[in-house]
Amino acid sequence: MLRKALTCAGSALQQQQPWRTIAWRRSSSVSSAVNSIILRSLKDHYLEVSKMTPPPKVSPPTPFTVVKGALDQGGPVLRRTHGNEEISISVMRLANIIPGGGGDEEEDGINQLFLHVDISKPGQKESLHFLCGLYPDALGIHSVSLRPKAESTGFLAVPTNYSGPVFQDIDEAMRDALHRFIEERGINESLFPFLQAWLYVKDHRNLMRWFKTVGSLVNDSKQGSSHA
Repeated sequence: MLRKALTCAGSALQQQQPWRTIAWRRSSSVSSAVNSIILRSLKDHYLEVSKMTPPPKVSPPTPFTVVKGALDQGGPVLRRTHGNEEISISVMRLANIIPGGGGDEEEDGINQLFLHVDISKPGQKESLHFLCGLYPDALGIHSVSLRPKAESTGFLAVPTNYSGPVFQDIDEAMRDALHRFIEERGINESLFPFLQAWLYVKDHRNLMRWFKTVGSLVNDSKQGSSHA
């Protein structure tokens, strides 16, 4: 009797408020259609990007070596030793640092890079850190600072104490000497071809991963709605 009464009451309530059922069905239908459009677009873009021709394989200048797993994580890309020094290089596009930066780059071009160059020695608590602009035919130093040695994760530590003067305020002779200092360690425009190609591959891989991840999330949402 109780079950019959509840069933009758539910039917009566649905008859009195049919708009709730209609609204839910309409909302569910619109959501499903939007998800389908997104999934179709993601698939089309994924297939288009997957057909892009990668740049010719370029090796880094000797004696730099590529850090294992660098394409799939942050941190240094290249490493080398110079005497008892360990040198690591991280790279990013100018557009990733300055919004709208790299506006003069050709479409799909990567012609302006920022390098984080970390030079450390055994027993020293701090390392010498250079922020440089790298171009196809030139390299310029933006800043030189002292930073705590990076941990094994490879991520750069943010300085908490005084790290050094503004580079442009340094005496010209010292600026020239610092340029020669990093050039002796192989930090120059010869790095550009490899780092340009490496960033292209990394950007391509990240874009492909983004399409797949977003598609997976939208598809899960679609399937969840269909079972609701």
